[in-house]
Amino acid sequence: SKDVVGPAGAGALKRANKGDGGYGPLYQSADCPELLIPRDFRVVRLSVAGQPLKSGGGLVPNAHDGMAAFPLPNGNVRLIRNHELRDSAAVSVPIGNPALAYDQKAGGGTTSLEIAMRADGTPELVAEFVSLGGTLVNCAGGASIFAGGSWITCEETTEGRTRGARLQPHGYCFDVPVNSETQVAPVPIKAMGRFSHEAIAIDPITGWVYLTEDGRYNPANPTAQPGSGFFRFIPNTRGVFTSGGRLQMLAVMDQPRYDATVGQVPFAKIRVEWVDIADPDPASAETDAFAVMRQGLALGAAFFQRLEGCWWGDHGVYFNSTSGGDARMGQIWHYRPHGPNRGDLELIFESPGADVLESPDNICVSPRGGLVLCEDGDDDQYIRGLTTRGEIFDLVQAPALTASEFAGACFSPDGEILFFNSQGSTSSFSSTKGVTYAMWGPWNEGAL
Repeated sequence: SKDVVGPAGAGALKRANKGDGGYGPLYQSADCPELLIPRDFRVVRLSVAGQPLKSGGGLVPNAHDGMAAFPLPNGNVRLIRNHELRDSAAVSVPIGNPALAYDQKAGGGTTSLEIAMRADGTPELVAEFVSLGGTLVNCAGGASIFAGGSWITCEETTEGRTRGARLQPHGYCFDVPVNSETQVAPVPIKAMGRFSHEAIAIDPITGWVYLTEDGRYNPANPTAQPGSGFFRFIPNTRGVFTSGGRLQMLAVMDQPRYDATVGQVPFAKIRVEWVDIADPDPASAETDAFAVMRQGLALGAAFFQRLEGCWWGDHGVYFNSTSGGDARMGQIWHYRPHGPNRGDLELIFESPGADVLESPDNICVSPRGGLVLCEDGDDDQYIRGLTTRGEIFDLVQAPALTASEFAGACFSPDGEILFFNSQGSTSSFSSTKGVTYAMWGPWNEGAL
C-alpha cells in the first residue's frame, strides 16, 4: 500500500490499509477460485447464466448488470437483476413469456431472485424467474421505496423502428415491483426521458428521481458527441412515476455549459441549479441519442463524460463518471440539494491511473457509509472500496484471463451480505456467462 499522486489540487491520494478502512490483501477464494477476496471473507455463486431458472421455466439470461436488494415479508431477500442484452433485432428473442414482452425483437429485461439463509448462515437461492421482458440494453436502474418497493430498470439505448429495426421505441425506464411473483406487464415511464439511461437514485424525502446518462464527450467533435447530462425527475404525484412530471438537467450557476470532464478540483463546492427539459420524449431521440441532453445544453446545462452508477447517500446522490478526469480513468461526484432548485456539486475522488481505479461503473453506498465501486475496465477487474475520507482500497479482484466487468453491487437489507455480478457477455449466444455472487465477512473491520 502506498500513496499515489492525484489530479491537480488533490495532493496525494491515500490507499486504505487493513484496520484503517480497508480489509487487507486479497487471496484466492476457496469457494469461487476465479475471485480474489480479503482473508476471513467468503463468496459463493448464486446464479449462473445458461443454467435453468430456479422457478418459472427457461434459462438464466446472460449479461448480468445493475441490481438491488429488498426485504421480503418472509424474512428472505429479493434481488431484482438487469440483463444488458444487446442482440440485434434479427436474432433477439424476448426472455420470459413472449406474450408479456414489450418488444418481440428485444432480448433484455430483468429477473427476480429470492435468497434465503441456511442454518449455517450461507445464502441460498430458492426462487428465480423472469420479471420483465422485451426491453433492451437494461444496464442499471435504481431502487424505489414507494408502493411496497420496486426496481426501476433503465434502457441504455434509444433504438427503435428507424434505428435498430425494433418493433417499439426504446430508451425508457420501467417499474418492476418487489412483491411480484410473476412477469409484469411493461409500461415505459416516458416522462423520465428517452435517452441512453444508466442508473437512478431517489430522494426518500421528496421522492424526486436523479438519473444518469451514458454519453461520450469528444472535444474534437462536441456536436456529434456532446457528453452526458445529470438529470432530475419531479413526479406530479410523489411515488407514482407514471403520473407524469418535470424532467430537468443540472447546470452550474453563472457558468453556462460547464465542462466537468477535466480540470476539476476535488472537494471544491460548485453551486448548481436546474433547467427544465421541454420535451423529454422527442421523436428525434430515435436517430439522435443526445436529443434530450441537447435541450439542456441549449439552456446552459453542464456536461460530463459518460455518467454511470448513482446511489442516494449522505443526504444527496453519489454518481460515477466512468471515463472522466484528467487521466480519463474516472470521477466520483456527490450532489447535495439545498432547497427546491439549487444545490452543491462536489468531486470527491478522481483516479490518477488504472492501478488506483479504472472506469468505475455501478456504485452503491454501504450501510456503514463507505462506497462500493464496480469497475468496467481492461485486464484485471476490481471491485474497489472508498472510505468517507476519500481513501481507496481493493475488495474483489477477477484476473484478466477470466474477468468480465463487475456490476450490480448492493447490500442485503441487514447490511451483512454484498451481492454483485460478473456481467459475462452482452450476447445471448456467448460462452462467457454472467454470474451473481454473495459475499460476507467482518465488514465492521473496515469502511464498508
